Amino acid sequence: MVDQQMRPAGPELQITFLYFHDVPKAQEFYERVLGAELAIDQGWSKIYRLAGAAHVGLVDETRGAKRASADKPVQLCLRVPDVDAWHGWAKAQNVSNLTEPRDSAQLGIRAFVFDDTEGYQIEIQSVLKGAAA
Repeated sequence: MVDQQMRPAGPELQITFLYFHDVPKAQEFYERVLGAELAIDQGWSKIYRLAGAAHVGLVDETRGAKRASADKPVQLCLRVPDVDAWHGWAKAQNVSNLTEPRDSAQLGIRAFVFDDTEGYQIEIQSVLKGAAA
């Protein structure tokens, strides 16, 4: 059993870092399409607030700890109150690889996906009516 009194204070915020060839192009996309707010500007790393303490960092792959690659085994998922309204917005923004919204009774969500400027998949989801949040 872990001694709870020895554990330091928990995180103040969460940042998922994604690595890009073209950070300015990614910034424009995350601001325009997702409405993300620049919270921390570190020069070659731009950290955007997505919800509460959840953030995404857009990193210049020539300066960061990792490198951008063609394979993107990461999905950024955002839960919203109205997935269909978001789908209409995403469609109007001409995002790449946009799917139609689908219900998953097993997961209790309605969701769709699209790609950002360099192929990271973004899922937008809402809780199905009557499903547990």
